[in-house]
Amino acid sequence: MATTRKKGAKTVARSYFDAVAARDVEAMIGHWEPGRTGRLHGVADLRVPDGYRQWFGNLFRAFPDFAIEVLDLVGTGDLAAVRWRATATFSGPARFEGLAPTGARIAIEGCDMLTIREERIHDNHVYMNGADLARQLGALPPAGSPVDRVMLAALNCRTAAVDAIRKLRERR
Repeated sequence: MATTRKKGAKTVARSYFDAVAARDVEAMIGHWEPGRTGRLHGVADLRVPDGYRQWFGNLFRAFPDFAIEVLDLVGTGDLAAVRWRATATFSGPARFEGLAPTGARIAIEGCDMLTIREERIHDNHVYMNGADLARQLGALPPAGSPVDRVMLAALNCRTAAVDAIRKLRERR
């Protein structure tokens, strides 16, 4: 009698990232336990299947040359960590997070922390530098640029004003 070996977290994570690399949203969704939510921290919470279908479908339309490379993949028990690098050009017909296509070339790194149960993704927490992505897309000024310094100064001025008002109110 033949026994079927259960796929480990590392194998499921690798297969999922193969689907991402192929820009195959339906194959990505097929790796998930239906109804679960993936969290792209600081960007979006995506409920499977509709949230993934909408967000990643839009991502792939906005960045038609989207490519992802797995840099490191480790797994133990029902956990897998995947460090990745994505590159793309914001030249497609779709907007991304409200931004119209700019033609900007992006290169970002991030890490997915997956929990896999019964050969399906149960949870995924995705971490990346959203400010760096926004800078590459032109939504934030380059770090250290004159505009960046003015924005930081304005924010610090506002913070000082709010703090001064709070202290005045406390004296009453």
